[in-house]
Amino acid sequence: MKREYPKQPIVGVGGVVVRGSCVLLVRRGTEPLRGEWSIPGGMLELGESLKDGVRREVEEEAGLRVRPMESIAVVDRVQKNGRRVRFHYVLIDYVCLPAGGRLSPGSDVLDARWVERKELPSYKLWPKTAAVIADAFEWVEKHERPRAGRAH
Repeated sequence: MKREYPKQPIVGVGGVVVRGSCVLLVRRGTEPLRGEWSIPGGMLELGESLKDGVRREVEEEAGLRVRPMESIAVVDRVQKNGRRVRFHYVLIDYVCLPAGGRLSPGSDVLDARWVERKELPSYKLWPKTAAVIADAFEWVEKHERPRAGRAH
């Protein structure tokens, strides 16, 4: 399936990986968004579940294994060239927790790093991406933080 000037929308997945007060960002190495910072993600493969796609994409782009917890956003990203649609993605983003691996940028990204929440404005993220990251931090604070104090 052609990514550029496709005949129909392409389904993509993204992983908003939260670790404490940090989120994982990657700097895109290919179009669309070449050179821009974003969350790791990419095209869902035929026969692949959404969560498996998130796991694969985060590991390919950043070298980390993750636990996708819950879908937190469905976003459409359309980029036109005049009247023609150059790119059209329907993106399903999951809040994820780290589960192992070593942070290492993959071949299709220029960089991968943990970014403190307070430093996010300096990365000039797409506004919808920034909103999804904020939602992920909120989700983690609501669902994961209370577990830390429980006795086993």
